[in-house]
Amino acid sequence: MERGRGPGALPGTEEAAGAAQGKGRVNFPFPYTPYSIQEDFMAKLYDVLEAGKVGIFESPTGTGKSLSLICGALSWLRDFEEKKKQEEARLLADEHNGQDKQQQPTSRSAEASNRQGSAGELDWITEFMQKKEEQAMVDRLKEEQIRRKKREDRLEKIRHNVQLKYASKRKRLEDDETQRLLQLSKEILSTELGSDVLEQLDHEEEELILAEYESDEEKKVGLGLEEEDDDDLEEEHVTKIYYCSRTHSQLAQFVHEVQKSPFGEEIRLVSLGSRQNLCVNEEVRHLGAVQLINDRCVEMQKNKHGKKSEGEESEGKKRRVSRAVCPFYSYEQMQFLRDEVLVKVKDIEQLVALGKETKACPYYGSRYAIPAAQLVVLPYQMLLHESTRCASGIKLKDQVVIIDEAHNLIDTITCIYSAEVRGAQLCCAHSQLLQYMERYRKRLKAKNLMYIKQILYLLERFVSILGGNVNQNPNAQSISQAGTELKSINDFLFQSQIDNINLFKVQRYCEKSLISRKLFGFVERYGATSVVKTNKEKQNMAGLQNFLLTLHQGPDKEAAIQCHPVEVEDGQPKMASPLMQIEGFLSALTNANQDGRVILNRQGTVAQSSLKFLLLNPAVHFARVLKECRSAIIAGGTMQPVSDFREQLLSCAIGADRVVEFSCGHVIPPDNILPIILCSGPSNQQLEFTYQKRDLPQMMDEMGRILGNLCNVVPGGVVCFFPSYEYEKQVYTHWERTGLLTRLATKKKIFQEPKRANQVEQVLAEYAKCIKRCSQVGGHVTGALLFSVVGGKMSEGINFSDDLGRCVVMVGLPYPNIKSPELQEKMAYLNKTMPRTAGQPPSKMLIENLCMKAVNQSIGRAIRHQKDFASILLVDHRYARPSVFNKLPQWIKERTEIKPTFGLAFAALRKFHHEKKSCYGSEAS
Repeated sequence: MERGRGPGALPGTEEAAGAAQGKGRVNFPFPYTPYSIQEDFMAKLYDVLEAGKVGIFESPTGTGKSLSLICGALSWLRDFEEKKKQEEARLLADEHNGQDKQQQPTSRSAEASNRQGSAGELDWITEFMQKKEEQAMVDRLKEEQIRRKKREDRLEKIRHNVQLKYASKRKRLEDDETQRLLQLSKEILSTELGSDVLEQLDHEEEELILAEYESDEEKKVGLGLEEEDDDDLEEEHVTKIYYCSRTHSQLAQFVHEVQKSPFGEEIRLVSLGSRQNLCVNEEVRHLGAVQLINDRCVEMQKNKHGKKSEGEESEGKKRRVSRAVCPFYSYEQMQFLRDEVLVKVKDIEQLVALGKETKACPYYGSRYAIPAAQLVVLPYQMLLHESTRCASGIKLKDQVVIIDEAHNLIDTITCIYSAEVRGAQLCCAHSQLLQYMERYRKRLKAKNLMYIKQILYLLERFVSILGGNVNQNPNAQSISQAGTELKSINDFLFQSQIDNINLFKVQRYCEKSLISRKLFGFVERYGATSVVKTNKEKQNMAGLQNFLLTLHQGPDKEAAIQCHPVEVEDGQPKMASPLMQIEGFLSALTNANQDGRVILNRQGTVAQSSLKFLLLNPAVHFARVLKECRSAIIAGGTMQPVSDFREQLLSCAIGADRVVEFSCGHVIPPDNILPIILCSGPSNQQLEFTYQKRDLPQMMDEMGRILGNLCNVVPGGVVCFFPSYEYEKQVYTHWERTGLLTRLATKKKIFQEPKRANQVEQVLAEYAKCIKRCSQVGGHVTGALLFSVVGGKMSEGINFSDDLGRCVVMVGLPYPNIKSPELQEKMAYLNKTMPRTAGQPPSKMLIENLCMKAVNQSIGRAIRHQKDFASILLVDHRYARPSVFNKLPQWIKERTEIKPTFGLAFAALRKFHHEKKSCYGSEAS
């Protein structure tokens, strides 16, 4: 069976094709016997992909969602490719048969044409056009077959020919030796010509000067990969699946699942990432900030491919420009890396290691592998952001898109296309750019000067609308009327008096001229030093240095760090030029007027004030993805409530009939989970943690009594989620004062979720160590109690499996702050553009959905595998309301018990944990 499979063919091709044609069932290769819910998941996924629909798939964590996605989607791809080959064979056979028929005399058709007159003439033309189209299709199929055969032969050769790898490695070593000798020669020459060394160092400044800029009207610039004259770059994109997730670690985990799956040996998979993750050039990596790395990389590619401008040619010896190129940008080596990637599945770390070994750029090498890849794994940003998608060479036309961990998809798209700049950044960028222009005025071309002046004017107007003056220190400028103001894009442009500037052209100029990169190099060279060669230069630099100095010594230290590019805080990479962030804001202003708002946030001083673009309609950007791709799958462990996805993301792009929902249960036995809605506490006080009531001492005391009772019967770890950090701190302080914390500590050691992300791992490690020690040693302390925050560091992506989370407590309903200007604007927008649902305005539905998404993410932390067990306590009588209750995940909702009194809830909890202790015993821990 294996012998007959060609390179790149997926497992089970022959069997699956036969099964599909015979019994109508699909064969899903799987590394073990799948759960029934996994079989249902894969079958539904296959149907959605086959029908070209959009699916919203929910599969709780611990149910093998990743494997179901892999085996279901790749089984569809396997069958699709097989059907395509069969169709190609049929068309080619028909073409061959058609050639035989052409030997027949044509006089009969000519006579018939004469008899039929004009009608016959039209039929003849139609027939001719059809034959021409069919012939074009056949020719295209032949070309595809030749390309596919060439690619498969090449990959098969690499897969089995070890000598090729050694030959490539030998060539790299020879190149290294040549480069070393060349460098040695340069060093000897420079030692002999000492005066030239100083001159060369001085010429480094040439790289800071902007090259002559040609606008779109003068030069058509294409997006995507750099143009090469090699046929491989023009390779047809095969049908493929784009899989994206939120984090680097989630993508790496997915790739490892693919490697372990039945498809791991044959699938052509490529992992994509940012330059920050994939760059192997240490000179570029050390820049730290993402935008700096991007700009430096693009600049080095331009240096490699670009030709000298007329100015450079004419000045000749006077301007000896030394332009750096990247040694890893070797097309020959990147071809080798591309093929290595396609031959064997690799994650990002393995890709970077291969890049270092082969001295080839993994960033560009992986992009060259996209056309031939069957599965492309990439982060959200690369797929959802249109310009990034185009620049990466990603073509979604007729392809499949799978977006995993998609519960926050709406927020993700909103964040990607939103932007914020502070007053300190605006003033800093203006000062830097002004000094740059003054220094190089005589060296800059007219078009560069024109655009720089336009950017300076924009910055001046932005500061002015905040109530400040761009020429004064923003830390010293007080704002007379503090507050928040919202404006439509058009109103903001008119009020700022910049409606006469073409922002699309300015944005394009910033992108193509790399002005922010040049400005960063300029400030890095002069901004932090006092050594300048001439009095004239010193005079030109004084303004910038003084400005940076006043910011550094001012009260707003954060602003100083933003403006001072060489400062580092908490080990974080140094920040890029503020102009880079401002470019993002300018880009956001090019959105349609109705799709966003500009928020003017005036606070204390100009430095503290900010301008923020808020995207109101993420659907307009997601619609472009949906319209291009064949099918899209939006998947996650907790997707409820799904109405948000339908109304805010899908409704404007596709019809309701094209959307399919699928939600599967959990693999755990029904009696391994006990969700309880608790309506009243031990003293019979109704539990309602609204903004008005939750601060009452009696409400906080009642919550304390509930936890005290829980800690007596729940073994291991208890995780208690509060609506916010502020409320958690308030309750903690109250319990400390009343002595409740001391009583709780006799049963459970108490931990608090830290606000700083870099402390989370340490707290979790100590929490886990405490629970393990208690289960082994025994004694009065039976485990640990962890106070967490909904939407905080521990409510997503962290597993409280087994003894780490035997009970999850949710205090109240974590509704978002409806006084937030951003949320108010979003609510107003939805009320204006969306219909009412069940008599409720869309804004109310939004608030409820945001709340329940956060709840569902938090309570899903406890159950992580088939033998796990836990109780869930929802502490607020409002959870029993149908509108809230129905938004719980199906597998939790169908097992939830509503307890009107604490006595009934406590009895059920005690019985549940007693039975589990006797059933699992020490095995559970």
